[in-house]
Amino acid sequence: MTRPGRDDAPDRLYTLTGGRSRPDTDAFDLVTLVVSECDPVPGMPSEQVKILGMCRAPTAVVEIAAELRLPVGITMVLLSDLLLAGKITVRHPKTGHTGPGAQQNSLFDTAMLEKVLVGLRNL
Repeated sequence: MTRPGRDDAPDRLYTLTGGRSRPDTDAFDLVTLVVSECDPVPGMPSEQVKILGMCRAPTAVVEIAAELRLPVGITMVLLSDLLLAGKITVRHPKTGHTGPGAQQNSLFDTAMLEKVLVGLRNL
C-alpha cells in the first residue's frame, strides 16, 4: 500500500501548486470545512474541478486530500487559490466552549466520551 502523494512525481506536485509549498492564507487546517460557491468553468485544472464537485456539501480538508490522493499541504495550496478567487467558502466546525449553554453547543458530549473511555478500559 502506498501513501497518497508519496509516489507522485515531484514535478507533478510542483506544477499543481506553481512551485508553492504553502497556502497563501492560514484559513485552513485539517478539519476546516469547505463549501463550493460555484460550478467549475472550462479551463480549470482537474483537481480544482474535483474539489468544487465534492464540496457541494461541507467537506473537511483532510477528506478532500484523501479523495484527491494528494498530500494535505498541496491540497491546502489548491484550496487557497480557490478561496482567494471566491469559488469556495470555509468555516471551522463548532468546537466545545465553556460557559452557559456549553453542553448544548458542544460538539462533543464529554460525559458520553468518558463512558466510552471507561468502557474501552474495561475490555
